[in-house]
Amino acid sequence: MDEIKKSCDVSICGELKHGKGNVTEEMTREECIGNEIIVLGDEIAGADTIHAWAEAGMRFIGVAKGTPVTVDFNAIQEAGLELSYTPGRNRVAVAEFTIGLMIAAARRIAAATVGLHQGEHLGEPMKDIYDVPEVKNVIWGPLDENHPFTDYGIGFEMYGKKLGIAGYGAIGREVAVRAEAFGMKILAYDPYLPADKIRADGAEPVDLDTMLTESDIISIHLPVLPSTKGIVNRDWFNKMKPTAYVVNTARAAVIDQRDFVEALQNGTIAGAAMDVYWKEPIPANHPFLKMRNVTLTPHMAGLTTDVDNWSGTMMGDEVLAYLNKEPRKYLWKIKK
Repeated sequence: MDEIKKSCDVSICGELKHGKGNVTEEMTREECIGNEIIVLGDEIAGADTIHAWAEAGMRFIGVAKGTPVTVDFNAIQEAGLELSYTPGRNRVAVAEFTIGLMIAAARRIAAATVGLHQGEHLGEPMKDIYDVPEVKNVIWGPLDENHPFTDYGIGFEMYGKKLGIAGYGAIGREVAVRAEAFGMKILAYDPYLPADKIRADGAEPVDLDTMLTESDIISIHLPVLPSTKGIVNRDWFNKMKPTAYVVNTARAAVIDQRDFVEALQNGTIAGAAMDVYWKEPIPANHPFLKMRNVTLTPHMAGLTTDVDNWSGTMMGDEVLAYLNKEPRKYLWKIKK
């Protein structure tokens, strides 16, 4: 920002000014109009907004997101402009979180944590919790029908299991290399990526049926496109192992919601771990909230204290390249 300010007057607008979720498109349009360089975060900019900005002198537009779905790309093209974005800015954050969801689901960590907090499987209150008897083998017993092991399940190890990765982009690859450290075998499905690039990471490129039928866990890393909406559906679930889990830290729209709920309810698949939903916040009456076999988090995979630094650095470099009349590195190309 210090370098940018040497050439530009900088105005803080949108969510940086008003707070996340407190900005309408009309507010963003009025606050940003007349600027040559406009950088957005989660603010919406449709065709009318883009055209108004271009007519008022906008010559650079950037969206500090991994997938800039919040702006009308066709309008940007019609204005004769290119769109800078920040691909992979949170790939490490999401990949680490995805691995965390896998472990939490496989070992029933989330279910057990919630259960204990809700008062399940606890001992009688103690007058003095620090008055502990000398017992060499401390166990949570007796092992009966009311034991947490029988209630929550004991889970399985990730070691030696097969992880199917649907979409081997920046995040899918980061998940793969981390999962390999756990001793998992990676089956990567991505018909648009050369097989040698997948093999270079130690993963195995496979077709869709192979990934579905052989994987113990399937991690979804697909963008939302007309061709991918609802693509993860009954056909997928029916081909999967009944012991398999689905993990989704991408976008809920790529999964058919009704088919997914039914597959989890009727045991077609064993369970799931979800960070994203079709409507957010997740409705209070959603079936997921009553399912022991579903681990839920509130769309936080891509959020760490480090992501903004990555995003800011990448977009800052794009702005500086524009100011210095140099080629930009992170330009969005429309994907069908």
